[in-house]
Amino acid sequence: MSRSLRFVVILLFAALGTALAAVGGWRYARASAPVSGPIIVISIDTLRADHLPAYGYTKVKTPAVDALAADGVVFERAYSHAPQTLPAHVSILSGQLPFETGVRDNVGFTVKSGERLLPQMLHERGFTTGGVVSAYVLRKETGISQGFDFFDGEMPPSSPELSIGQVQRDGGESEQIAEHWLGSIGTWRAFLFLHLYEPHKPYTPPDRFAQYEPYDGEIAYADEIVGRLVKYLKSHQLYDRSTIVLLSDHGEGLGDHGEQEHGLFVYDEAIHVPLIIKQEGNAGAGRRVSDLVQHIDLVPTILDLVKAPGAGNFRGRSLKPVLEGSGRLQPATIYSEALYARYHFGWSELTAVTDERYRYIKAPREELYDLEHDRHERENIAAERPQPKQALRSALDRVTAGATIQAPSEVSADARERLQALGYVGAQTEISSKPGEALPDPKDKRDVLERYRAAVDFASQRKWGQAIAVLQQILRDDPEMADVWTQLAVFATRLDRHDLAVDAYTHYIALKPNEPTAYIGAAAALLKLRKLDEAREHASLGADVAAEGDHRSKASAHEMLAKIALAKHDTDAAQEEARLAREEDPTLPLPLYIDARLLYDQGKYADALPGFTQAIAELKKSGTLQINELHFYTADTLARLERYPEAESEFIEELKYFPQNIRARGGLAMLYQASGKPEDAARVLDDLLRITPTPDSYALAARLHTMFGNRKEAAAVKTEARRALAASRK
Repeated sequence: MSRSLRFVVILLFAALGTALAAVGGWRYARASAPVSGPIIVISIDTLRADHLPAYGYTKVKTPAVDALAADGVVFERAYSHAPQTLPAHVSILSGQLPFETGVRDNVGFTVKSGERLLPQMLHERGFTTGGVVSAYVLRKETGISQGFDFFDGEMPPSSPELSIGQVQRDGGESEQIAEHWLGSIGTWRAFLFLHLYEPHKPYTPPDRFAQYEPYDGEIAYADEIVGRLVKYLKSHQLYDRSTIVLLSDHGEGLGDHGEQEHGLFVYDEAIHVPLIIKQEGNAGAGRRVSDLVQHIDLVPTILDLVKAPGAGNFRGRSLKPVLEGSGRLQPATIYSEALYARYHFGWSELTAVTDERYRYIKAPREELYDLEHDRHERENIAAERPQPKQALRSALDRVTAGATIQAPSEVSADARERLQALGYVGAQTEISSKPGEALPDPKDKRDVLERYRAAVDFASQRKWGQAIAVLQQILRDDPEMADVWTQLAVFATRLDRHDLAVDAYTHYIALKPNEPTAYIGAAAALLKLRKLDEAREHASLGADVAAEGDHRSKASAHEMLAKIALAKHDTDAAQEEARLAREEDPTLPLPLYIDARLLYDQGKYADALPGFTQAIAELKKSGTLQINELHFYTADTLARLERYPEAESEFIEELKYFPQNIRARGGLAMLYQASGKPEDAARVLDDLLRITPTPDSYALAARLHTMFGNRKEAAAVKTEARRALAASRK
């Protein structure tokens, strides 16, 4: 080789070395530089890891999640700390375990005011933060919205009558809100938390996913929604710059270990969750990590990625070393808890720790599983392996040292009924002082829970008679289950079995005499039965037993007393109780409503209307709860004043909040018939019987069909009424 040629080769190699060094430096700089683009956390509620193709499942297709997995890092063994939506999400966003956050259940717990959550930490680093959630259990009032610059938790207008499918928000709508927010903030430095409620029960995927089992169909729909968001990011040149975390709060039983849903147990199907992290520039694409990780690792990981100080001050660990491929994680022992049984039924809580090989569950009958050889946790080896059992029990005791079972706060009457409609039995406010080991083992009581959930399913289909029968059977076996009595009362009310509702509330009051909502519920049932003196006595007791500072319960009690006074034609008492209700809850315009009702009862419709409309305006302004029948009386007043289009709107508004109001539905049907819309009138009467299949509804529908000249339809309704009555008595 000539001297000149050797010189050229040397120059070429030198240039290549410089280029390679530059590339290496660029890669290092990119890996070590703080994240600058959007950070997006997508939480798919109730998603089992082992029902995703990315984790080896073959019975559903999830192209969007598969693509994220291909572009990101898949954590094969990620675990939740609680199989319930609110506690799990608070741990995800706080980096703390449930007994540290104090949020141990979906009912009766809120995030402490001033709690530093991830959105606030990122806001302090210059990120604009937004949260969009799709379930009532993550509503703003839980405190989970703290630290977000923007938070949308508005569910569709609902009432306790509506099933869970009507109370949750379709994930597609939530994703659209998230897109709009991302497009409105004018910065790439954004943090988005998007919560999808699919595939939470009931599993009702769109028809286009009918080829799958219902749960898997919901997963396919959630995947489609994720795909829409990814498409939006790509179309706005944001995908490559985004850090996207996809995870779930907990799994679903699906019959494994006897539980169909979640909350009771801490087996793998309940706490093993997907975790996929797609980094900026798709760094680490395709990597799979088998190290144990957990929900509380998310906050320190994200803080580490943005170079925020204090990322190491958490119980959890930053996952950055395995994201970069620069190291391994130290072996971990992961804590999980299930307190649903303790809070809702008075059974033992379950706590657990999981390490690389074993899972130990502390229960009245201890459990130990060798996850390496018994992945489905079928063989309890606690007796055969005393050494790992004792080691893990000691580890659990160290983690939970000083932790207690906190009593839940009182839940408002509105929230209690809405949560019951979601299938959550009310939390016990009086927690047994007995240690968990001395209480019933949930393993022995799972059939009771499944029967209760079956009753809720019947109710969601408006099969009130079957729902009542199941609850009565549960209570025959265990009459001490106080909150099942309240659920029985709610179901009985839906079937116009007000006598049964009073009896159920009476049993509940005997078990929990300091619970104001039971007295108010009994008063409402007694009012329906026209037992006005007894109703007044119960409502007064409700006001008396409400704790000091429980303004919502006291206001509800005085509101009920005002309605009872109206029924007794006691003007002075009605106005005084309305005033007392307003004192307890200044957002409740009850005096306006009561004064308008008094004018209405005197036939002074033109004088009554301003009071009704002003009360509606105040409710809208304050965003407070609705007053039952306010829109109905407004509609009826407008109809009497021949202002029919406005009357139609108010009837519809009443039914939006209180679809069980048969008078409002009957009034709307009459309005349509009088307006020359017989098809609409017939549709409203069909809805009447579908939504509130009670004796009064059948009687009203038959009477209106007769008035409208529909004798054939009237006869059919009467026949159906006889059949429904016979079925309800079985």
